[in-house]
Amino acid sequence: MRYDLVIFDNDGVLVDSEPISNRLLAAYLTELGHPTSYEDSIRDYMGAAMHRVHELVLERTGQRLPEGFDEVFHARVFAAFERELTAVAGVVDVLEKLAGDQVPYCVASSGSHERIRVGHRTTGLDRFFDDGRIFSSQDVGRGKPAPDLFLYAAERMGVVPERCVVVEDSPLGVQAAVAAGMDVYGFTAMTPAGKLGGATRLFGGMGELVDVLLAASGRGGR
Repeated sequence: MRYDLVIFDNDGVLVDSEPISNRLLAAYLTELGHPTSYEDSIRDYMGAAMHRVHELVLERTGQRLPEGFDEVFHARVFAAFERELTAVAGVVDVLEKLAGDQVPYCVASSGSHERIRVGHRTTGLDRFFDDGRIFSSQDVGRGKPAPDLFLYAAERMGVVPERCVVVEDSPLGVQAAVAAGMDVYGFTAMTPAGKLGGATRLFGGMGELVDVLLAASGRGGR
């Protein structure tokens, strides 16, 4: 087998949350006097932990975001998730196939544990992810593009980095996987292929991923 572990990013790969969260982040930053478009948010923050938002705003403006920023933002996001969030098209088929063929997998996300779990409960993906399969940047301190989160997930799952493949949709996530010494499959549904430089391979739909992963894992096709 080429891979012993499949590590999924969460936002944009498992749950279709990036349009929701980036729309709300852009609106909130603009409300606070830091004009930000949806496109700006996608470019600067997609795939990043919250500390990156604070760091970039401080670097660019010399001003700190208010105390409680994260709590207000997450409250808005979770409320929108309840109304709008869906699983990424086709990802249930991928997870069912991996589980059925006993291919080990987990999720490693820049989002908080609460955000991951809210998204999974809302979309029904919680049936695929018990606590032992969920890893957050909260667990390591440094989010993507640092490799820490992916290395931590691999260690906890008992797999060496070179036997892991990461499924990512953000440039920061691809950079983190490469830095961790892992192969990475770049999902181009929201991110242009040219921005996922360094990915081992690219794919545009979850229907493609099933056969690619199972073939790479030596488990055969559907």
